[in-house]
Parts: sequence; structure tokens; C-alpha cells
Amino acid sequence: MNNVYENNMRFVPLLKFLDKYKKSIIFILSLILVAATYIVISNQISKQNHENAAKIYKNLLLEIELENQDIEKINDLVQNLLTDYGKTGYTQVALLKKASLDANNKNFSSALKNYYDLISITDGFNGNKIFNKLARVNAARIHISNQEYDKALNLIEKYSSSSTNAYIHELTGDILVKKNKNELALAQYELASDKYSDEASKSIISMKIANLGI
Repeated sequence: MNNVYENNMRFVPLLKFLDKYKKSIIFILSLILVAATYIVISNQISKQNHENAAKIYKNLLLEIELENQDIEKINDLVQNLLTDYGKTGYTQVALLKKASLDANNKNFSSALKNYYDLISITDGFNGNKIFNKLARVNAARIHISNQEYDKALNLIEKYSSSSTNAYIHELTGDILVKKNKNELALAQYELASDKYSDEASKSIISMKIANLGI
């Protein structure tokens, strides 16, 4: 009998604690339940979104591969991805493919739109830096061909102002030459030369530096 009483007494402090803080405990448990439910639902939605985006992307590829492409249908598929599934990788690849298709068809205004859309959804700390850089470089090249040098420079300055790959430094140098800023161009070319590992690219940079006449 004494053993039973002693065992029961062991739970008295715990019961007092639970009674004293029961509201806080219920609140914390409710938060945990809500958070767990949110994670499960979010994962299900994300999975469903990726599956839906994959179907649209598959249809897009089939349409692009046709000999007689329906550009309006292609535009609708890309817009559908961008509007409803902008955070998926399928949308990023679709925008890059559509922009490349537009550029090949000499539809540079549409190509720029798609590149800028791609820049928008891949910008930021959690964005896809590879796609962001590709979109900025390709859009900059179109601006250069349109003699819109400031726009081109603005697109890639976030990379050219810091240590980046050789090609972006070279491209920045080319733009600065167009703007008659040869000393700044020289600095970019020198950075590019340091980063290039193949002799052919280094030789091209050397010729560009020589043409500056500095």
C-alpha cells in the first residue's frame, strides 16, 4: 500500500506543472500541429504544381519540335507556366528556350521580354544564379546589337562589379569600349585575361587591349 502511495506521489509535481501551464502547453501543441499541417499541405501543393508544370512543359517541347510551330500556342503555354507555376524549374527552362527561339527568329522584343521575365523570377538570395546570369548576359547582347549600351551594362553590372567569370568581364569591356570608356574597359579586359585558361581566349583579349591604344 505504501509503495502505491509513493508511486502516486511522484506524479504530483508533474500534475501541478501541467495544471499551472496547461494553457501555454495547449497553445504550443496547437502551434506545432498547425505548423506540421502547413508543411504537409505545402509539400502536397508543391508536388502537384511540379506535376502540372511538367505536363505543360512537355506540351511546350512537343510544339517547339514541330516543323510548323504554332507561336501563339507556344506563347500561351509559356505564359501559363509563368502565371501559375513561376517558382518551378520547368518555367525557368521554358523561358530560356522560348527566348532562344525568339532570338533565332529575329523576334528580339519577345526574346527580351522572356529574358526579363526569367531575370525577375530568378533574382534574389534564393534565386537560381545560373539562369539569372544566362538571362542577363543574353539580354545584354540583344541590347548591344540595338546599341542600347547603358541597358546592357545595367543588366550585367551586378556581376562585372565583382569577381565573376571571364566572359562577363570581356562583355563588360566590349560595352565600355562602345561607350568610349577605354580605361574602364581595360580593367575589365585584364580581369577577363586573368580568368581565361585557354590561350585562344587570352589572345583575343590581348588584341582587344592593343586596340584600345592605351
